[in-house]
Amino acid sequence: MSLQPVEFELLFGITQWAIVFGSFVVLFLLVSIATSFPLYGTAGPGRVLAGMLRGFKEFASPSPRRVYAIASLTFKESIRKKALLVFVVFAVLFMFASWFMASPSDRPDMQVRNYVAFVFIAINMLVLPVVLLLSCWGLPEDIRIRSLHTVVTKPVRRNEVVLGRMLGFASVGTMILLIMSTVGFIWIQRQVSDNVDLFCRVPVYAVAGPEGVKFLDRSGNPSVDRDGNPAKGVNVGDIVETRSFIEGGTRAAGVWTFPLDEQADTLKLESRFEAFRTFKGDMNRSIRVRYVLVNEEKSLKVPLPTFEVDEFGTNEMDLARKQTFTDEQTLEKKEVDIYDDLAVPSEDGRFGSLVVQVQCLDRAQYLGVSRGDFFIRLPDRSFTTGYIKAVIGVWLKVLIIVMSGVTASCFVKWPVATFLSFKVIVIGQVARGFLDKVLSGKQAGGGAAESVYRLLTHMNDTTVLPANPLTSSIQLFDHGLQHLLWMVKFMIPDLRSFGMSDWVARGFDVPWGGVMLPSIAITVGYFLPCVLLGYFSLSMRELEAK
Repeated sequence: MSLQPVEFELLFGITQWAIVFGSFVVLFLLVSIATSFPLYGTAGPGRVLAGMLRGFKEFASPSPRRVYAIASLTFKESIRKKALLVFVVFAVLFMFASWFMASPSDRPDMQVRNYVAFVFIAINMLVLPVVLLLSCWGLPEDIRIRSLHTVVTKPVRRNEVVLGRMLGFASVGTMILLIMSTVGFIWIQRQVSDNVDLFCRVPVYAVAGPEGVKFLDRSGNPSVDRDGNPAKGVNVGDIVETRSFIEGGTRAAGVWTFPLDEQADTLKLESRFEAFRTFKGDMNRSIRVRYVLVNEEKSLKVPLPTFEVDEFGTNEMDLARKQTFTDEQTLEKKEVDIYDDLAVPSEDGRFGSLVVQVQCLDRAQYLGVSRGDFFIRLPDRSFTTGYIKAVIGVWLKVLIIVMSGVTASCFVKWPVATFLSFKVIVIGQVARGFLDKVLSGKQAGGGAAESVYRLLTHMNDTTVLPANPLTSSIQLFDHGLQHLLWMVKFMIPDLRSFGMSDWVARGFDVPWGGVMLPSIAITVGYFLPCVLLGYFSLSMRELEAK
């Protein structure tokens, strides 16, 4: 699996959030006014607007003391409910995990990956369910045993109840997470062999988009498809096309464009490519690869020394700022400077962009590459820094679960609230990619109704549907269903970037712009809608146990 982050555009995200949030507010207001007419007649819209105005006034002047009191009671209540018993399971796991994971034959990087992955899997599987159940059961249980009546009859507002509950449950989850992550960090340090260095690489990946990674065909021309659009490399038949392949012994190449943020005397190039052999060849020698530094504007092509791909490890090369090479056309020796001669000027204030071509030199062999397989490696950061960032990712997920659980418990009972919050996790983290493919039209087989039709008629998902009234009705129904899916996409947070432990397990630092920033922005962006929805739901709900 290649880690390929895409920089998060904060301004675009804020604009999109404002549009979606404003649209839902307007929709909520219109629905409330429409439903108020049968209940209150012509006075209904006035009562709706008065209620909303009262809510905004209460949010404008909350009492930190009352919020803290509710949070403190929530924290103590969670402790009394034996929430800390989860540490018993955690302790048992760590007492015996090393019996099944220790293997002297494992490579050092695999040892670190297994230990880090185990720690974060254990933390996620123990912390998240506890926080989910606590946040979904809290308010419904208070309503059932009528303990909430003693709170709302005092000068405590509904928004303070919601805020206090969120803060209290988040405090419980934070405490459990801090203890588990600290124990897990010490356990990793003790389990890893003494000869294994723990560190986090800091990669500079090629820019995303069509200008980031391009491919040249076997003639050396830009690879394009039948429609003239940029195409990938060769497909060797992988079911999941994670990598594209470069044909060896030809002029085919993969082209990476790296941004240069600062000048340095030495650049370290690191790659992890996949070798695909069409025949056995010399099994004592791997596939040969060459990097070529290119500046098309100055007609410069600087070939670097050839190396053999380490198929089960990393390929590292130190690149000096001054490069001496032999021109392949004039056979003259020349000296160039990476920043002065090879870097392509940039308009965004950087030192330019470095274009690197990757070629496979063995005929009839193929080299598998992707954007995340090749990068410029900056000075490493400590393992502690990366580990803390990964813990922050779990903590942000805890906050999302607390907000969704408390909000759902304000208008439904705890079984339904638990189900809704669990669906938020499943759709936000597991099914989000599938949802994006369906909405973008990239999912083969069409929508739900079309998929059922294809199953019943035993039709392949790539076969064109016959033109008749039935298929037209099916496609029209799926088109309408897509609008509902769009609403689901904007209502449920995208939790895929919250899984930061994969970076640390593979020895990489967690990038800020592509992983941490979107995770923090999503958490902050969902706070206000959840608090508002929870407040108005609790205000309109009859606080009686049914």
